[in-house]
Amino acid sequence: MTIMIPAWVDGTLTPVEKLEAHLKGLRHKAVSVFVLDGDAVLMQQRAMGKYHTPGLWTNTCCTHPEWDEAPLDCAIRRLEEEIGVTGLEPLHRHHLEYRADVGGGLIEHEVVDVYVAAATPDLIVTPNPDEVMAVEWVRFGALQAQVDETPERFTPWLRIYLRDHAEKIFGALAIS
Repeated sequence: MTIMIPAWVDGTLTPVEKLEAHLKGLRHKAVSVFVLDGDAVLMQQRAMGKYHTPGLWTNTCCTHPEWDEAPLDCAIRRLEEEIGVTGLEPLHRHHLEYRADVGGGLIEHEVVDVYVAAATPDLIVTPNPDEVMAVEWVRFGALQAQVDETPERFTPWLRIYLRDHAEKIFGALAIS
């Protein structure tokens, strides 16, 4: 199935095939979600079948909105598709842009809407094995330390989020 995502081509927002956007390094829309339980962050390890950054640890879920899909709708959809979580109400936390080499000749040049959702006491996480190898709750301070010590274990965008945008995404967690 061909997925068409919103990308800027010659300054105009245009539907572009997802792989083409990454091959050409086109600036395109994206969504990232962090699920938090107090000071713990739900992290995922990307499945080995992913076409870039397989096996690396990253935020709870992330993707590209489909053409004409609202970012919030996309965030809710991917929470269910990637990690099997429903019933959360993600809150928009930050809007950012980054460009990163993700290997294999692919470039992520993303304009990202970042959401944070609070875990509920009855939260059930059922990762999709086509998307996710493993999930783990990691305390925010420990996550920052792990990324500093072994950055190669984490996706480029997660490293950028923590280095350049942590306070805007995580608020008080990033300050303490």
